[in-house]
Amino acid sequence: MPTAHTSDAHPMGGAPEPRVNWTDYGELLVRAGKLTARDLDRAMAAQREMGGALDGVLVSLGLVSEADAAKTLAEHLRLPLVPFDAFPDLPPELSGLQADFLATHQVLPLKIEDGQLHVVMRAPYDDYVLKALQLTTALPVQPSVGMASDIAKALQRAHEESELADEGAAADDLDGEAADFVEHLRDLASEAPVIRLVNAIISRVIELRASDIHLEPFDDGLHVRYRVDGVLHSGEMVPASQGAAVSSRVKLLAHLDIAERRLPQDGRIKTRVKGRELDLRVSTVPTVHGESVVMRVLDRASVRFSLEDMGFEKDTLARFNALISRPHGILLVTGPTGSGKTTTLYAALAKLDSETQKIITVEDPVEYQLEGINQIQVHTQINLSFANALRSILRQDPDIIMIGEMRDGETAQIAVQSALTGHLVLSTLHTNTAAGAVIRLQDMGLERYLITSTVNGVLAQRLVRRLCSHCKAPVQPAPELLHSSGLDRFVAPGAPIHEARGCEHCRGTGYQGRTGIHELLVVDEAMRSAILQGQDASALQHLAARSGMHTLYEDGLRKVAAGVTSLDEVLRVTQDQSDA
Repeated sequence: MPTAHTSDAHPMGGAPEPRVNWTDYGELLVRAGKLTARDLDRAMAAQREMGGALDGVLVSLGLVSEADAAKTLAEHLRLPLVPFDAFPDLPPELSGLQADFLATHQVLPLKIEDGQLHVVMRAPYDDYVLKALQLTTALPVQPSVGMASDIAKALQRAHEESELADEGAAADDLDGEAADFVEHLRDLASEAPVIRLVNAIISRVIELRASDIHLEPFDDGLHVRYRVDGVLHSGEMVPASQGAAVSSRVKLLAHLDIAERRLPQDGRIKTRVKGRELDLRVSTVPTVHGESVVMRVLDRASVRFSLEDMGFEKDTLARFNALISRPHGILLVTGPTGSGKTTTLYAALAKLDSETQKIITVEDPVEYQLEGINQIQVHTQINLSFANALRSILRQDPDIIMIGEMRDGETAQIAVQSALTGHLVLSTLHTNTAAGAVIRLQDMGLERYLITSTVNGVLAQRLVRRLCSHCKAPVQPAPELLHSSGLDRFVAPGAPIHEARGCEHCRGTGYQGRTGIHELLVVDEAMRSAILQGQDASALQHLAARSGMHTLYEDGLRKVAAGVTSLDEVLRVTQDQSDA
């Protein structure tokens, strides 16, 4: 293990900069009983793969607590360990030192004493940060060791203190006239006609089988629209005089602040409609005509948690089952918002044995509660992000981890570290194709060799509407259409396909319910070689197709041939499959 050396002479004439020897540091932890020799070897292997400091790797992998890592580092460097309660309420103000720099490098100024700047740092061995502090302040720097979480908390506290006056001024914006208007809104929202109207709007989701309710304010009133099988349909029109009252009623049910109409808000409504428990996820955003409100319907009774019922073709399902049964690695599900990625992951988790394996999820939000699985809700307001939650759950000794969404490079790095040390990681990404996920991971800062050594496969999916079984009609496609669309590969000569007609059962749409279409990219030896060579998404997609992968469009054509959906529907859903 290489040793991080710094110069003995302090550039500003102070004490020598701290040196760190990670081998000695690791052995200190082993001797203290905080780490086994085997875990140390695993962590050093992960450090060689990922780079970075060993103490950070150990904490990220959950092998050592943050407190033990900091205490041992202080002992190894012979520096003081500063606890949170010894931090100043307001750190000294130093011109030139930006809050972003302090937060990024996890540094908190403590005091200036005897012409020296005393700071607490998570990484006091980082000579770049020490030199930057010295050059900016023109003071010799005396570092000490602190926990990253304590430093972040102290910096946040200092920021809040400095913002207190502004917050007080903002609170005074709600003058007497505005307060009266809020009370008027509250009264309107509590009147019987408004309550009945909101209840009627929510209850329609059962008969329509809607997944979302949209309340959109315009000049002529509040437009109500319902998303059914992925397509928006117009509903009621609420008069402009009642629009604000209806929106306020929804906000009251979701326990949101009805006085705040300038900022987006999120909440939840739990209600009972026609004998069924409904969970509504509420989102509000301000528009020029008022607040737009969207209610996402989380109806567990309408969700299938079985992979076999989700539209997988037999060959794709067999390969997908093989991937989720692997002991470690990363399996990604990709697609746009509303394409059923989370439901697929839930179905995969339901297939795994939670009796003999510890399964933990980190989600934003937790949409459905699964039996036998530990689910964590992200709370960004209290700094419980995906990355912070992942660091903690790795100390919970999980076998399988599900990350609701891989949003940033930090989360992706921890996922890779987890896969390298023997965990199976399931997650989602927003890309159009399976091959596009590989490029997206590179864009998030992951090295190609890490992607090839951890990612087992990528499933891309979309949802297509099923033809209504009561009114779908067989048609004989023209030979030119069969050839140009590629259907001739899947439809026997002379066999019909089906198209939508419309009847009372499907309210004239010709469709009822949805099913999935999928493409599954398996990272085999040929794919690993192509990724390491830096080939683009298009080349990776073609390579996967030559290895037996059916694209989303081809999987859709198989469902057209089987009479499940129409060619028009497949074309609508798969018309943009590029990941430029």
